[in-house]
Amino acid sequence: MATVPAELISRAQAWLAEDPDPETREELAGLIEADRHEELAARFAGTLQFGTAGLRGELGAGPMRMNRSVVIRAAAGLAAYLKDSEPDGGGLVVIGYDARYKSADFARDTAAVMVGAGLRAALLPRPLPTPVLAFAIRHLGAVAGIEVTASHNPPRDNGYKVYLGDGSQIVPPTDGEIADRIAAVRSLADVPRPEAGWDTLDDSVLAAYLERTDAVLTPGSARDIDVVYTPMHGVGRDTLVAAFARAGFPAPTVVAEQAEPDPDFPTVAFPNPEEPGAMDLAFATARSRAPGSVDIVIANDPDADRCAVAVPAPGTPEGWRMLRGDEVGALLAAHLVRKGATGTFATTIVSSQLMSRIADGAALPYKETLTGFKWLARVDGLRYAYEEALGYCVDPEGVRDKDGITAALLITELAAELKQAGRGLADLLDDLAVEFGLHATDQLSVRVTDLSLISDAMRRLRAEPPVALAGLSVARADDLNAGSADLPPTDGLRYHLAGSPADGIEAARVVVRPSGTEPKLKCYLEVVVPVADASGLPDARAKATATLTALKKDLSAAAGI
Repeated sequence: MATVPAELISRAQAWLAEDPDPETREELAGLIEADRHEELAARFAGTLQFGTAGLRGELGAGPMRMNRSVVIRAAAGLAAYLKDSEPDGGGLVVIGYDARYKSADFARDTAAVMVGAGLRAALLPRPLPTPVLAFAIRHLGAVAGIEVTASHNPPRDNGYKVYLGDGSQIVPPTDGEIADRIAAVRSLADVPRPEAGWDTLDDSVLAAYLERTDAVLTPGSARDIDVVYTPMHGVGRDTLVAAFARAGFPAPTVVAEQAEPDPDFPTVAFPNPEEPGAMDLAFATARSRAPGSVDIVIANDPDADRCAVAVPAPGTPEGWRMLRGDEVGALLAAHLVRKGATGTFATTIVSSQLMSRIADGAALPYKETLTGFKWLARVDGLRYAYEEALGYCVDPEGVRDKDGITAALLITELAAELKQAGRGLADLLDDLAVEFGLHATDQLSVRVTDLSLISDAMRRLRAEPPVALAGLSVARADDLNAGSADLPPTDGLRYHLAGSPADGIEAARVVVRPSGTEPKLKCYLEVVVPVADASGLPDARAKATATLTALKKDLSAAAGI
């Protein structure tokens, strides 16, 4: 075994000397004692970078992991930014957290740092959905909010999401200004951390949030609906069940094996409804009921800011089909249009273009932004926003972020109204396809352990851009690094593909980008097929599926993935 360099040992020992957590101190001391050179080098290769997603990473000792030392420094940097930004140098910071390992510790450390810096701090009463924290910021008039969560990441991860007083997540240049102040923290000894002085809120904030959820529904609308629901071992169950009860919906059947918060997420490989197998227990619960009795299946991710929906699919092995985020996004848009919603409808550049046609048909303003609700929440006059990764904002005046609770209420109302008319969500999707064309989407997502594979793929596509994909010529290629009048620069590539009338393809589009929160390269694919009437839907779907499959194959080859 190679000898650990003295400089690396020195840095590790300096970190160990000020680490306030006995668990990570023991872990780091063991690595030093065992001469774990490669592991120590990985832990001290730099620092977790604070950006528009805040912080997110694997739990463990050292500056490249999520731990109390890293969180205290992040909180101190944020506190310094707030002190510099607020006219009186004070104000309230509200802090929420999920049920992951260390979340409560990180939240308390953050409260202590804020109080030590001369700010006021308030903790939510217990692990609660991220949307409750986003709501609480504006409800309480806070200058900032922090949610300790890694959302749908693997069990070993945790994260730190920052909102400012308008209730939306940070964007550049704010993230850089906070990061500079984090970097300026020399030692944890320089960060005052009193043992008391912050408030722990009671349930009145949650009660106010639940009262606000009523605003998304139409009084007197249909309520007869049978729902199976899973919180996926997260914190959504009690809030969603309470919201359903307030709305007058029957209590959903909760998937027993996934009902309780559990940071180990024992029944899923990844606690993300989009991942293969994550919905298996929910579908099994639905199948265990009398045939045809369950109308829809709903899932939240662990911090309940996302909402997944499945519909009956007779004849398939599972008996259920997960709707894509783009499908739920279009359904909610159509529902809001029918309810007379006014204001701007918005989505991201990687989401389906179907909503642009729905908004145009209703003469409503429409806007596209970069990925993430940190951008969507800032759209002027926003009434509704969604992103394909199962995120929906249906009440921007209440929560300026994605909210899996209110989205679940609204899709349940729509399903109940359709059920009352003898129809289902799939029938409405068919109607939209006939009216606006079939917009079929898919994703090529590659998870890596070596991040250089992602940068290599992006470099290859920029050096040798494809001229055709799936037999469709590339009509226009946009390097999103350059930015535009409508979009700030971002690391991404967008290809607009010409249609093929002979093959019944109106148009296609591909967007390629590295994930901002996971070690993934994501490729978003869309094919538009015109549909004359409902009888043409099976043929249109077959054409779209074949084209999407060919797009995946050709794009994978072009990117070398």
